[in-house]
Amino acid sequence: MALRLISECLTEDAQLIIEEKEDGKKNYFIEGIFLQGAIKNRNGRVYPVGVLENEVKRYSEQYIKGKRAFGELGHPQGPGINLDRVSHMVESLTKDGNNFIGRAKVLDTPMGNIVKNLMDEGATLGVSSRGMGSLKQNNEGVDEVQDDFYLATAADIVADPSAPDAFVRGIMEGVEWVWDGGILKQQTIQELKNEIVKTSKRDLKEAKIRVFERFMKHLSSR
Repeated sequence: MALRLISECLTEDAQLIIEEKEDGKKNYFIEGIFLQGAIKNRNGRVYPVGVLENEVKRYSEQYIKGKRAFGELGHPQGPGINLDRVSHMVESLTKDGNNFIGRAKVLDTPMGNIVKNLMDEGATLGVSSRGMGSLKQNNEGVDEVQDDFYLATAADIVADPSAPDAFVRGIMEGVEWVWDGGILKQQTIQELKNEIVKTSKRDLKEAKIRVFERFMKHLSSR
């Protein structure tokens, strides 16, 4: 059977944690269910617990213990990890019933700083696993992930519907993280600001979503 890219997004169970150290610096973490087994998910797929157990064991040994279990911001279109888009590192992945609970530390990278500032602005973020594998319908007609499943990352960081509000609030307040590292030029930021300012209150929600989608599309094209 042909292998295909498989990703699963979980937003409702992720916890965003900001820990302030004695020197005033902050550490940012995201915790929650990274992988779900033995239940049909919103994409209509089910992961046998045994398949996840075997792959999590390999992933933990090869990547988490080696401190190279990286994840990205957004929805990458392939199974590889793009180092210029890395935003966080998975520090742990432990079994809890049929689920696997993960903890990831947000890194001090251009993409990681975007995540930190979205968190500071009050955005709700989620996680999306990404891997390669084949599917086969079980006796109930549900697509079941097979034992050739290969986990590329336990968690990419993805935005939920609160992110556009947080992003727009940041650019309107002149938060510099938006263009640090050459991610967006100040001219582009001004264009986004102008679009928001010119929008009527009635259409503001749609405009915020449109501006944020332009930003995320820009990240995906880097």
